[in-house]
Amino acid sequence: MFYNYPYFYYITIGLQVICAVHCLRKGNQRWLWLIIFLPVAGSLIYIFSEMFTGNDIGKVQSGMGAVFNPSGKIKKLEDNLRFADTFANKVALADAYLQAKQTEKAIALYESCLSVNFTTHEYVSIQLINAYSEIRQYEKILPLAKQIYNLPQFIRSRAHMLYAVALSYTGNAEEAEKEFKLLKGRFSNYESRYRYGSFLIRMNRQEEARKIFEEMLHETTHLNSGERRANKVWLDYAREELKKIPNAA
Repeated sequence: MFYNYPYFYYITIGLQVICAVHCLRKGNQRWLWLIIFLPVAGSLIYIFSEMFTGNDIGKVQSGMGAVFNPSGKIKKLEDNLRFADTFANKVALADAYLQAKQTEKAIALYESCLSVNFTTHEYVSIQLINAYSEIRQYEKILPLAKQIYNLPQFIRSRAHMLYAVALSYTGNAEEAEKEFKLLKGRFSNYESRYRYGSFLIRMNRQEEARKIFEEMLHETTHLNSGERRANKVWLDYAREELKKIPNAA
């Protein structure tokens, strides 16, 4: 059958990876389950609904190259930037650097994009927040986040959670807790909830942290297998932290 053809399998996996990474980076988590459980149809629907802005079918081809040959994609983007030093080329290369964990290079390019003309560019600011968090430069996250705080795409993004983390590590505990509480929700936001629990432990509020971790783990019995896989790392972290909290007297 056609579905057993190996090329079809590899293409399907590639599309799933591209769409999943894109939706997570854009804060479109509501699409994730469609992509996981309907890999072909879900990925195609997501591509034409969220990734295409009109005429750029090359985005899919470029994305496939990023999955199977990331260094090749980076070299091509570096060549593009040398040929034309444009805002779009800088952002594309910075995104590729960030995805490849070349964080310092990504930061340098993102920062160069926030010139006089683009001091509040929301996408670049969100990407910079992600990059600064990778190398724990929390103090640099705060002014960026405050500039774009009221934008809908920020409130829905992972960058909002990283802003709360940055507040917690820069002596702004009260503000950090306020942001963490905004991100709470049952059967969702497991990374944010884990990081909130970790913050509470640092504040010597172990029993409150225990409650958060126990709620997270209790919910696993109501998650389907795809949801458990998607959140496994944070649930495992919560389980390990729970073991370290001493039992109440």
